[in-house]
Order: sequence, then C-alpha cells, then structure tokens
Amino acid sequence: MRALGVTTAKRTGALPDTPTIAEAGVPGFEVSSWQGVFVPAGTPTDIVTKLNAEIVRIIGLPDIQRRLADIGADTVGNTPDQFIAFIKTELDKWQKVVKASGAKID
Repeated sequence: MRALGVTTAKRTGALPDTPTIAEAGVPGFEVSSWQGVFVPAGTPTDIVTKLNAEIVRIIGLPDIQRRLADIGADTVGNTPDQFIAFIKTELDKWQKVVKASGAKID
C-alpha cells in the first residue's frame, strides 16, 4: 500500500514524505481528528491555567512524544484561548458541511 496524501493541513510526522491533499491538488482540503481536555463551565481560571500547563508539559515529554508519534499522532499543546478559537473554527466549518449536505435530524 502507498499513501497518496494526508488530510491534515500540514504533513504529518508519521508520513513526512507524503503530501497533504491540498498539496496534491485539492486546495483548502483539511480534515483531521483531534482531542482536547474540557472542564466544567465556571472552573476558576487559575485551575484551568495550572491544568493546561501540566498537560502541555506532559505531552512535551520525550517518552510521550515517542508514544504518540508511534500511533501517528501529532501534538499541539496550545493555550485555552487558542483551543477555544480552534473549536469555534471547527464548529463553523462542519456546520457549513452539514448544511450543504442537507442532513437532518429525525
């Protein structure tokens, strides 16, 4: 099997020589999965900041980076504000896709 392209915006560490779908000729194409840590609304900012710092520290550890790379995962480790902005962008993107598809909830 030969990979023709990755669906992420940037090339992935798991397949560094494989172009993105955008590089392969479909401009603007980007689909990826992601995970994040959420806390209840109203969680004090100092707790969110401390939790975020610890998670970013942990995912930056060489052993954790190796383990994640072994399963093809690229890490980000952004700030809470950056994560909120990312989620808003994702919601907007997928809302448009669902609307264009005509999908309806029964």
